[in-house]
Amino acid sequence: MPNISQAIKQAHLALAKRDFAVAHQQAMTVLQQDPHCADGYFVMAQIAYEHGNVRKAEEVVARALKFSPSHIDCQLFRFQCWLELNQREQLLAGLIALEIDRFQNAHQFDCLGVIYSRLGMHEDALPLFEKACGLKPLDASYQYNLASCYQFSGQFELADQAYEQALVIDPAHYRSHSSLSQLKRQTQQSNHIDRLLEQWAQLNENSVDAYLHLGHALAKEYEDLEEYDLAFQYLTEGKQRKSKSTDYLPEHDRKNIETIKKLMPRLDERASASELSVVTPIFIVGMPRTGTTLVERILSSHDEVISAGELANFSMLVKQLAKTSSQWVLDEETLAKSIDLDFQSLGDAYLKSTQRFLHGKNYFIDKMPLNYMYVPLILKALPQAKIVCVQRNPMDTCLSNYRQLFSTQYSYYNYAYNLSDTGEYFVGFNQLLSEYRQRYGSRLHFLSYENVVSDIESESQRLLEYCDLPWQSQCLQFHDNQAPVATASSVQVREKLYTRGLNRWRVYEEHLGDLKSIFNDNHIQW
Repeated sequence: MPNISQAIKQAHLALAKRDFAVAHQQAMTVLQQDPHCADGYFVMAQIAYEHGNVRKAEEVVARALKFSPSHIDCQLFRFQCWLELNQREQLLAGLIALEIDRFQNAHQFDCLGVIYSRLGMHEDALPLFEKACGLKPLDASYQYNLASCYQFSGQFELADQAYEQALVIDPAHYRSHSSLSQLKRQTQQSNHIDRLLEQWAQLNENSVDAYLHLGHALAKEYEDLEEYDLAFQYLTEGKQRKSKSTDYLPEHDRKNIETIKKLMPRLDERASASELSVVTPIFIVGMPRTGTTLVERILSSHDEVISAGELANFSMLVKQLAKTSSQWVLDEETLAKSIDLDFQSLGDAYLKSTQRFLHGKNYFIDKMPLNYMYVPLILKALPQAKIVCVQRNPMDTCLSNYRQLFSTQYSYYNYAYNLSDTGEYFVGFNQLLSEYRQRYGSRLHFLSYENVVSDIESESQRLLEYCDLPWQSQCLQFHDNQAPVATASSVQVREKLYTRGLNRWRVYEEHLGDLKSIFNDNHIQW
């Protein structure tokens, strides 16, 4: 019989190599010898998680904690599962009860920092990342997490230093390369292009994510130098390599949109929830990279408004209450079943789940762009809600989505690996917003990014009037807003309003023929 501690060690080595068969075998060997061994269940939970079965992983790690309630790694792993399952109340209660003074290594501090960061609690995350780097300064991933937290908090010089430190430790750390390129505008005198090209030349066919990140980094830096053909060349190569390894099915998005269209007339026959709460959620929706963060910063600069960031709460509650079995939160089956939801329960559950963000204020912002798919349900469940739909020039919208490096963990943006797929996605989005405009009219506020940039004061006044908020001139000083920003616009929104994003597509026009054809075929003015 192998030694239990040795078998656990072998199981963790196998997990690190993603050899799940060996990890499973070693864990089973342990549990056969000791059915109460928490470490054995912990390995099994990690295997379930890596296979996408987060609920099963949570159940198994709960069993581990039954036998070893103070097992720090199991506690942190359970928090991670709760985060994925949107079980925020359990997570927050667990965080309060967690005994951080029992932490033994850098990994535990870093893991907790990631959890706080994903909750949008960057001020709580920062000292944890600093502690992790202090305990293990030669770990590039810890330096990267610290740098990202500095960036989200607007501490760009410290972010620059930490990203550079990550690259000293690991020159091939591609996430640091791509993030560093975004921190500031590059110049002929100061850029990272030679270093990026050196890393690019060392990649092999299996380096799909590295190609994606370095392609984005080179595209950003060449664009800053106005070398647009080279920018588009590297961006497209990185995107194409990732696209080939990604199972994106455009028909899934089309079916979702068609389901919502069919749902709307049926929803009109259902009663809305009662307006019992004084709390008013403000949903800012639209495609990413269209100015949603700018609008959020304008609104959250108001004394009566606080931003909760990009929340998955509403979509997760729809999924939970619809009780569909698919692994997707947003899919045709869940949307179809939403017609039978108890909208009072949905609205109440959403307000309860967001209570912790209020800090004594009655207006809060939920800036999840994909909530545009849920507009009809939001209006039923939260009749007091304000919904701001942000739109941008179609060419700039699609190009900006294509130029954006979305999280590879978030499959709902997989359309952005291919420019034509992005164009087709926009067509569906545009059709849905047209339906909303016709059906819901003034219940929604439609906002043009170009109009905001051209006349921010008038557009901000109309925006506040729609939200039933008194005018405050400080909303025009959104760049002075010190709240953390964890979106793709974390750098831009700390600058004064700029116009360089307007008609950006024109410098890439010769590469956008397919996009023009898609828009022309669907009668979309660009």
